Amino acid sequence: MSLNSSWGTTLVAPDRTRFRLWAPDANEVGLEIEGRPRQPMQATGEGWFEAEAPVGAGTRYRFRVSPDLAVPDPASRLQAGDVHDASVVVEPAAFAWRNADWRGRPWHETVLYEVHAGAMGGFAGVEAALPRLKELGVTAIELMPVNDFPGRWNWGYDGVLPYAPDTALGTPDELRSLVDAAHGLGLMVFLDVVYNHFGPDGAYLHVYAKRFFDEGIHTPWGAAIDFKQPPVRAFFEENALHWLRDYRIDGLRFDAVHAISEADWLDVLAARIRRELPDRHIHLVLENERNAARHLRPKGGFDAQWNDDGHNILHPLLTGEREGYYEDFCDNGAEKLAKVLGEGFLFQGQLSGHLGAPRGEPTAGLPPTAFVLFLQNHDQVGNRAFGERLPALADPRALQAATALLLLCPQIPMLFMGEEWGATAPFLFFTDHNAELAPLVTQGRRKEFAKFAAFQDPAKRETIPDPNAEGTFRSSIPDPGEATRSPHDAVLALHRRLLALRRERIMPHLPGAAALGAHAVGEGAVLARWRLGDGSTLTIACNLGAEAARAAAQGEVLFESMPGAAGTLATGEMPPRCTVALLSQG
Repeated sequence: MSLNSSWGTTLVAPDRTRFRLWAPDANEVGLEIEGRPRQPMQATGEGWFEAEAPVGAGTRYRFRVSPDLAVPDPASRLQAGDVHDASVVVEPAAFAWRNADWRGRPWHETVLYEVHAGAMGGFAGVEAALPRLKELGVTAIELMPVNDFPGRWNWGYDGVLPYAPDTALGTPDELRSLVDAAHGLGLMVFLDVVYNHFGPDGAYLHVYAKRFFDEGIHTPWGAAIDFKQPPVRAFFEENALHWLRDYRIDGLRFDAVHAISEADWLDVLAARIRRELPDRHIHLVLENERNAARHLRPKGGFDAQWNDDGHNILHPLLTGEREGYYEDFCDNGAEKLAKVLGEGFLFQGQLSGHLGAPRGEPTAGLPPTAFVLFLQNHDQVGNRAFGERLPALADPRALQAATALLLLCPQIPMLFMGEEWGATAPFLFFTDHNAELAPLVTQGRRKEFAKFAAFQDPAKRETIPDPNAEGTFRSSIPDPGEATRSPHDAVLALHRRLLALRRERIMPHLPGAAALGAHAVGEGAVLARWRLGDGSTLTIACNLGAEAARAAAQGEVLFESMPGAAGTLATGEMPPRCTVALLSQG
């Protein structure tokens, strides 16, 4: 039977379901089950309403919260259509798991591969791609949010029903099948969850549970979710456990937690997850603009944070771009890259010129694996006006060098779907909103680029793809067939080679690894060293600049992105646009 839940439905017997809703602004609530008379729900105190009915899995229902409004369950496990339609009772225990003994993999073995399920053909399409991803050498698939969103396609961050997989991506059992198949191949599955806001269409909680939100705190999405309220905390804590238990997800990535005002709740959440699931490798990763190191192990309960600082330094070094948030990172890029490689975050409490305020906390005591490093992700590609990927922006040799740094350094690497073969398809911002919202989203999208020099001309801004056009979504689907053709086949071969080296020579020795130091040796060049857990020393010399740099290092050559580069490095010079990785014992 399904696990007890404060919110939503619990199957207490195969043909009997309990329904619960927190609706403190409703005078009364009715349970409307299709094919049955409306049933009054009992007020049980503190805004809670509850009812039981002799129905089982597959039952469609709504909650009548006022005479003129019946709403879906905010904790719906499945919708009978879109976000405004009826909810469906689900029995998660009915799925027959083939790999029920899977307990996961340790964090240091993680190599993440971020995907948008819809752009890969839904849950079934991602499952079909798993064998080639295993062959590539990644160990974990990270799904962008799958929670129910309005329309046929969306990045997932406009979700309003956090417990329900969107049917545009597939059924709940298709998602379980994807996870099960991944486990059978030795792959983990991570899920991006959004606990900082609800989307603009279908968030009925604003009507009958106003206390779910704190009108005194504003975020880019409106009033902040109020995590001081116990029912709110329960809603999201149980949501995390829902994905980890009912779908056997291995890890969660928590979106933009800097927009969660009660930061202490994050540690409460992590502690509860680890307390209730002690016998599995469960991995918890933050996106946090605040660089709050206190949340990361061994200080806190989270395994790692997305290292936006690392990306934001590498991107200008590769492209020369300086506008927007890159203004904090583009000058003295090599010195800043050295700090990121040696310490994790660049900003550890100093003033951010872009934000106009201090940012970050000291990272002393954190291992390299507390940071997820990447060159591309959905945000960094898709929030560009035309969604260009790095191969369209960077020198190919410099990009190869940066790729080697990404995949061989002890921080946890992440690839974005198609990156492994240098996909030519852009990844654009896409939605499928209703007729009222769609033009507002399109106008807002174009307006946000008005501050960039390239879009000062209104006519140029009008060329930015319409997020609501079907073609915008379709053009964001990468073509794996490219990987068999030149030059993409060579890019794929490079990624496979680097990931094999990581798996065989670096990954086993990451427990206990620590940075020995990193420093700039040229305008775009750094030399970094780490002591690995077996006592060996990993040295990476990376020069993303167009000129040679003065640096010297020796050891067993693990990798050189340019033939002869290691020999040149041994004589005191680092060639331009290349990376050399060395290993030495003792």
